Amino acid sequence: MSHIRSPQLPGPTPAPDDDKAPEDAAPPKPEAVTETEATAAEPEEGQSEEAQSEGGPGLKAEAENPEKPQSALPTEADKPESDLKAEAENPEKPQSDLKADADEPEPSAAPEPEPEHGNGNGNGNETELKAKSAPEPGPAPDVSAEPGPEPDPGPERIASPSGWRARHPRAARAVAWAVTGLAIVLVLFALVVPNDITEIDFGRFLRIPAEGILVAGLLLVLPTMARRVAVVVVGAVLGLLTIVKALDMGSYWTLDRPFDLVLDWILLDDAQSFMKDSLGGAVAQAATVGLIALALALPVLMTLAVLRISRLMVRNRHTASRTLLVLGTAWITCSTLTLEISDVPVASHSAATLVENRIESVGDGLKDGEAFRKQAAVDAFADVPPDQLLTGLRGKDVLITFIESYGRSAIDDPRMGEPLGETLARKTQELKDAGYASRSGWLRSPITGAGSWLGHSTFLSGLWIKNQSRYSQLVASDRLTLTEAFRRTGAWRTVGIVPGTQMAWPEGKYFGLDHIYDSDQLGYKGPKFSWSTMPDQYTLKAFEELEHGKEDREPMMAEIILTSSHNPWAPIPSTIPEDQVGDGSVYHSLQKAEGKDPTEVWKDPLAVRDEYRKSIQYSVTSLVDHVAKYGSKDTVLIFLGDHQPNKTVTGDNPSHDVPVSIVAQDPEVLEKISDWGWTDGLQPADTTPVWRMDKFRDRFMTAFGPQQPGGIPSP
Repeated sequence: MSHIRSPQLPGPTPAPDDDKAPEDAAPPKPEAVTETEATAAEPEEGQSEEAQSEGGPGLKAEAENPEKPQSALPTEADKPESDLKAEAENPEKPQSDLKADADEPEPSAAPEPEPEHGNGNGNGNETELKAKSAPEPGPAPDVSAEPGPEPDPGPERIASPSGWRARHPRAARAVAWAVTGLAIVLVLFALVVPNDITEIDFGRFLRIPAEGILVAGLLLVLPTMARRVAVVVVGAVLGLLTIVKALDMGSYWTLDRPFDLVLDWILLDDAQSFMKDSLGGAVAQAATVGLIALALALPVLMTLAVLRISRLMVRNRHTASRTLLVLGTAWITCSTLTLEISDVPVASHSAATLVENRIESVGDGLKDGEAFRKQAAVDAFADVPPDQLLTGLRGKDVLITFIESYGRSAIDDPRMGEPLGETLARKTQELKDAGYASRSGWLRSPITGAGSWLGHSTFLSGLWIKNQSRYSQLVASDRLTLTEAFRRTGAWRTVGIVPGTQMAWPEGKYFGLDHIYDSDQLGYKGPKFSWSTMPDQYTLKAFEELEHGKEDREPMMAEIILTSSHNPWAPIPSTIPEDQVGDGSVYHSLQKAEGKDPTEVWKDPLAVRDEYRKSIQYSVTSLVDHVAKYGSKDTVLIFLGDHQPNKTVTGDNPSHDVPVSIVAQDPEVLEKISDWGWTDGLQPADTTPVWRMDKFRDRFMTAFGPQQPGGIPSP
């Protein structure tokens, strides 16, 4: 037995050189190891420590020389007779199993202890004889070792792919084409989608973008490394371009202008507050998180899309070149012939134009600061002595009141103007019955949709405050505002009633207000009505109790901000008897009984317009009723809108005009503005002249300033 080789052990591999021992011969290149083979090649628990760690010299040589060609593998003719006999006894056993079996002992055989000396006993002699008759089995591959160069998988591996792609080739191809199509659509969308949501229509997505043709051609001719860099740059630019277009859509919808990349970031906080009031806190928070995640993901998604398209073009270079040539020719033809679809040019370069405009606007924004400083330095009233300021209003109570979002659309739109016109006519008559007269005109606000403080500061400063940068420069300057002019004379106590202010407002000192009543100081105990912290009726009642109704007080100038008409215009408080207002607690039950859900209102633009119109009616009614009841022969009321509402109400391309009215009992007050061309009553006529809002301060201070010759010149 000691001289008979076990049928479970492989025969010796013939050496190419007879002078070399089997241990020195180059081993055959192993076949690709499958999972089953790897498992079978692992040593059994009973094997010796040497066999587990070292293995036979044959496999050790194989690990050191993996590039050995498969031609060195033993063939059927090279196999010893004993191997052929073993295969004949097990015809159904695959070759890989035989190989695995050759590397491990019989499962039923008990492990034999390894002797300390080769000839110490009979077992040792048998082991020694086995070692002489056959090479030692090779070790299992060391998967923990650092892998060397990966060999070519060979035709057998390529012909037998694994995974779901092999099991479902049609589905794999469909998914690949779908992902490629999605990548192309994503890139085209970024290039051709307009930045104004009102301009989105089907025709704009049928355009041929010149930028896409040029970038695709560039990626096709660049070398590999440069193409990879270009893919990342192009993907990031497309992602940022899409984000800018989304910001523009929101800005056009609310402010009727593109988003200012330098100055408008502060407005995002107002946008989040609007979503909270319109949709609820949880929905607004989820939407905010989703939008932030989308903004972060867009550059990555665009980069992956460009990468996939570039790989497709490189693999099909000839087809891609011909396609780009056809598209380029088509673009030039459409551009030359000015072909259009739905009044939109087929040959598009809108993305490049947008980027160019953005770069110019950023540069203009940076230059605007210097230009504004020069404008602010010119002030005809800066050096006027206090005793000559506003002499025509001495002894009067002047109430400058802003009604939030009170725009021209509320009067001109037939669906809103007719019921609001009835309210204005009725309130005009009530004022006449109380001894008042009124004149009304139009002012052009620098903003629309939002940014009330820009309208307020424009009206008061006599400067065109169209962005946050100008506002910041204004409040840091010594420019004379209308409210500061009243305070500077020493003839008026100046107060601010600002219920929408819910935090510190240091700018209030710049506007020359002796005392400011914010939302905390007005004593309101009721619920918020959407964005508005309190109803206008309560705000005016608090003003009467805190300031205007005091006995033996000096004349006052009050800046009052009424906020009930702030979007989203739902729910709207109802007018109630003044003796029921109290501290505002009554509004809890009123809001639950009559308040409308803004999420439901905003599903229908017609419903939004209707609620907006009702909110303006409520604010005007509250103000006129208050003046008619608490005013006197010394009361002068100036009230106006700060800006137009957003496009849900106004529609596309709205004007920036807002109504303005002056109400007084003293006929001399209105006589001083008789040359302004304003309309009698609270509703200005269509033919009434329109002034820029920044012109009001100088005209007003001139009209009510010194009238003697050599006085302040008219601006």
